[in-house]
Amino acid sequence: AGPGSPRMLRGALMAPSPQDWEQRQEEDTLLIERILLLVRNVLHVPPDPTEEQGVDGDASVHDRVLWALHISGMDDLLKFLASAQVEQQWALHVLEIISLMFRDQSPEELAALGQGQAAAEHGEDTRELESLRQRELAEKRARALQRPSRHSRFGGSYVLQGLKAIGDRDVVFHKGLHNVSA
Repeated sequence: AGPGSPRMLRGALMAPSPQDWEQRQEEDTLLIERILLLVRNVLHVPPDPTEEQGVDGDASVHDRVLWALHISGMDDLLKFLASAQVEQQWALHVLEIISLMFRDQSPEELAALGQGQAAAEHGEDTRELESLRQRELAEKRARALQRPSRHSRFGGSYVLQGLKAIGDRDVVFHKGLHNVSA
């Protein structure tokens, strides 16, 4: 863990108790500022197309620096500095670092990247749901073919003509008739 490592920055930032925020030593404040300036200066180096002659789709030096910052946990510390109310003094440094992180990206590319990923996930979800629906319908058909057809005990409603009920109407019978003469 060198003098500009995220571990030292994390140690300088993460105080054990809220009272220590006010009692942070001057050397810790200077260390934090120096580390943020170092990160800013590293990201501020302009790209050199003659040096970066790689295969199409190969990660540029800037992308590899961003990946190293992510692996080291520096991006989490920057998010912490940007969102913590007590760390507002570092807001402009963090804002500048974030703007340098997105330096080579156009807004259209970033928006398309997010939409492309969401559209691909949506298409995959739709295909998965459709396959589950087809499987469920097939299982339902298979169960219907396997089930023996049972006759219902309810045979329906019958009208007995010639036999009068109350009110001069024919009798309505709601049971299956086994013997019509009965």
